[in-house]
Amino acid sequence: MTDDNYTTLRVSRETGIVRVTIDNPPVNVLNVALMTELRDLLTALRDDESVRVIVFDSADPELFIAHVDMTIGGEMDALQELATDDPEGTNVFQALGELLRHQPQVTIIKLAGMARGGGAEFVVAADMAFGAIGRAGIGQIEALMGIVPGGGGTQYLANRIGRNRALEAVLGAELYDAETAERYGWINRALPAAELDDFVDRIARNIAMLPDGVVEAAKRAIVPEELAEGLLRENEAWAGQIGRPAAERLIRGGLAHGAQTRDGERDLEGLFRRLAG
Repeated sequence: MTDDNYTTLRVSRETGIVRVTIDNPPVNVLNVALMTELRDLLTALRDDESVRVIVFDSADPELFIAHVDMTIGGEMDALQELATDDPEGTNVFQALGELLRHQPQVTIIKLAGMARGGGAEFVVAADMAFGAIGRAGIGQIEALMGIVPGGGGTQYLANRIGRNRALEAVLGAELYDAETAERYGWINRALPAAELDDFVDRIARNIAMLPDGVVEAAKRAIVPEELAEGLLRENEAWAGQIGRPAAERLIRGGLAHGAQTRDGERDLEGLFRRLAG
């Protein structure tokens, strides 16, 4: 697939850098189409030695990746096809996170909107993430839907911010602002919104201009933690909850009350807390 043929991504290139803008309206949910194209792009870039950095941002000023599509269960055949080559015992959402986490290029998230659930998992799977103060938000909302994170979030968070704070994030199910996320170690830095673009551009270009072999050597030396057993446990925990009546009731109720609409996404935590109450 060429850069112009994606329908949920805008892809552009400059020397050593691929820029990927997520553009999946109306609210940038992580559906089968977006997952497929992200996997195809990351796979296509793996062996491209001309690319040293991949920068992800969003075409939506309010939402990076909102979360996994709450109607995705209706695309079961497409999900099963997507999962054909996934490691045994893992699911398609974890497979996407692991592909990103083990990408040979440096992966950078420019977070200028909200990322919840599967969107937050995508952020934490990347090598670096930088958030805009007053605009970025990140959170694992799944507990309010009667489930637990199932796309690597439990393992990535515990590895990144520690078990205690991971439990706080997963069970507290709050939306964290950029400054709190930076303080917890969820993202690298929180920056004034007006400075985010220039900062990310500068670090991406500085990495892309390094002498031959440096990026590859650093990625070989600073490897992602081995999380295979933890991902299996997470998948079992997630699968055990997703089929429960409470989860189905909450997800259906959320959709009926505005989830995956612009207004509903602005306070999704409040929407689900009202349903539970």
